[in-house]
Amino acid sequence: MKVEILDLAKLDLLDGFHFYEEQQAGLGSYFLTSLYSDIESLRLYAGIHMKPHKNLHRLVSKRFPFAVYYQVHGGTVFVHAIVDSRRDPAWIRQRLK
Repeated sequence: MKVEILDLAKLDLLDGFHFYEEQQAGLGSYFLTSLYSDIESLRLYAGIHMKPHKNLHRLVSKRFPFAVYYQVHGGTVFVHAIVDSRRDPAWIRQRLK
């Protein structure tokens, strides 16, 4: 299965990178490596995750408190958002619209 990270999701990754890099040098790179590994797993496991928001599946990251929201169309996984799960649920719902 093909995985496509949409532009807003790429910005989410960049925001997460900057946040963790400010915490400790090198942690931002570890964040990206971990999240890309989680996203790569969607090639095999796309569609098995629950749908907490309308038609978006949610993959919870293994190492960071982030969730990857995606849709599957045909043979492609579209990653719509990558959000910090510690955020206000109302903010997350608004981001997913």
